[in-house]
Amino acid sequence: MLLADLGADVLKVERPGTGDDTRTWGPPWFEGQATYYLSTNRNKRSISLDMRDEDDLATLHSLASSCHVLIENFRPGTLDKYGLGYPQLAADLPHLVYCSITGFGASRGAHLSGYDLIVQAAGGLMSITGPPGSEGTKVGVALVDVITGLHGAVGIQAALRHRDATGEGQLVEVNLLSSLLSALTNQATAHVLTGQVPQAMGNNHPSIVPYQPLMTADRPLAIAAASDQQFRIFATAIGREDLTTDERYSTNTARVAHRDTLIPELEDALAAGSADHWFKLLTARGLPCAPINDIKQAFQFADELGLEPLLSPARLGGGLNVPQVRNPIALSRTPPTYRSDPPVLGNGQQSAAWLP
Repeated sequence: MLLADLGADVLKVERPGTGDDTRTWGPPWFEGQATYYLSTNRNKRSISLDMRDEDDLATLHSLASSCHVLIENFRPGTLDKYGLGYPQLAADLPHLVYCSITGFGASRGAHLSGYDLIVQAAGGLMSITGPPGSEGTKVGVALVDVITGLHGAVGIQAALRHRDATGEGQLVEVNLLSSLLSALTNQATAHVLTGQVPQAMGNNHPSIVPYQPLMTADRPLAIAAASDQQFRIFATAIGREDLTTDERYSTNTARVAHRDTLIPELEDALAAGSADHWFKLLTARGLPCAPINDIKQAFQFADELGLEPLLSPARLGGGLNVPQVRNPIALSRTPPTYRSDPPVLGNGQQSAAWLP
């Protein structure tokens, strides 16, 4: 969908009759369609083909020979049985950029099914998410799927730049587990360099204090005092400048070591005002903070900031009838476009332009 937003003509190949699994992943539903499916499929057309059918397979081969990029997310080796694996296609189509997305790579993990929940578990993300001592908590969205898709899009763009320069296509491989391990960033590097195994800390940060929600008079306020200067601004603003000269709290390293005594001191001071009060006061002084919004409030906040996070038919006109979340990439000359709603199954078969 990201590539389609940026101008690519995308043809989604689906199973006849049922289509993409996410078409059935509801509730919730919007006008009879699963909102899960609607979240990731705008600007595409759909064609339903059965690879086991000789004519449909011939159509697939013809499509592969006429496209610039082929993206597939089958288990490794599946498409080889149909002559659609990269080595087979590249022999006749050396210009082709072929992106393979798998769960656990094409080697010894090739037999494993790749679902976001499973990779969050196997890849360690659940072990550092949730309250201390918990059994592990998944992130509230399929974040590993999203990160892997982003990596795939970046890899495809790099391969296209190379092809522009040389005429050569190539194989782009991304997998959920490697994408997650890369995205663990500081937590992964802490383990790699020290041997320590990070644990779930709830909303605490392993290396920065305070960098967490703190309770105010009415609800929590997330505070990001990520430097000693920011901590001084924070402590002074809440009337606790004395904390900045206390050797237990004067540096971030000291604050990490003494978080158990510091946090109650901070929350006692914050109890004098509401989250909204402190948000206005602290942001005016340049301290990063925010109340914990629900998703409705999050969209309202983004709208207040002029980000226009939602795409609606009223704003866009044209062919978009299903409200959508805006593509977050802004380009001054070639901005994302929103040309069509997520497709009904097989709608591309009505247009000869999408067939060889």
